[in-house]
Amino acid sequence: MDEDAELADQFEAHRARLRAVAYHTLGSPSDADDAVQEAWLRLSRSDSSNIQNLGGWLTTVVARVCLDMLQSRREEPVGIHLPESAVNGSGGIDPEQEALLADSIGPTLLVILHTLPPAERLAFVLHDIFAIPFGDIAPIVGRSPAAARQLASRGRRRVQGAAPVLGTEPRRQRAVVDAFLAAARDGDFEALLAALDPDVVVRSNGAEAVRGAVAVAGRASDFARFAQVTLPALIDGAVGMVTAAHGRPVTLTVFMVNGEKIAAIDVIDNPHRVTEADLAILARPTG
Repeated sequence: MDEDAELADQFEAHRARLRAVAYHTLGSPSDADDAVQEAWLRLSRSDSSNIQNLGGWLTTVVARVCLDMLQSRREEPVGIHLPESAVNGSGGIDPEQEALLADSIGPTLLVILHTLPPAERLAFVLHDIFAIPFGDIAPIVGRSPAAARQLASRGRRRVQGAAPVLGTEPRRQRAVVDAFLAAARDGDFEALLAALDPDVVVRSNGAEAVRGAVAVAGRASDFARFAQVTLPALIDGAVGMVTAAHGRPVTLTVFMVNGEKIAAIDVIDNPHRVTEADLAILARPTG
């Protein structure tokens, strides 16, 4: 076996983990593939004989590529709030990748992750999900190990603060959302407040639009009108609504339910994200 083929085999042994790191960080299989491909290109152009820990070297490269991509997104925001399903080109889940992803984080928490600043998100993902030491994370995010620890800690607090309470299964989430929409249609301000977390945030294509229960309740008429032309849906496993035109979804609304309260509402009308969302339209209840 020649050196190039041997190097390619070594790279393939790390591909599933590298793609998992990139997917958790970027939320997009296509972007994750781009990051992994860039890592291969950099490896192929490097003197691999000087790389003592190939897995660590590749993880560092992928992480830096992901950070660059995240920072570029912030300069040209496109609303990364619905992570795409981690599927391969044939529409099935890659078995190795599924094993890596299954025990780490679900789609709802991916939505939360994508609200974090890039360095904070990357530090959290690398340390809390992939157990990478802060000493290795620090140069990737351009901070000291102590500062990298603080980044991950802030990310952890935000994730834990916004994560749905265990036991808030989809039927209960739907009941909370339905109560909110009914209150919006009825103009019942007190019922609206009861359905909303005090720090609820509404985001539109990734940009924060409204924050706080009182402010969101004050926009209730907007939600009431919107609900009249939408269908209930499950979007990446989260409760939501979809507006369709000519048989295609054009706008998605995702509700993050924390216990008995709505903690966040994401409205996405980015065509790329809408098209690739893992979407199941539900039958509208009768009566």
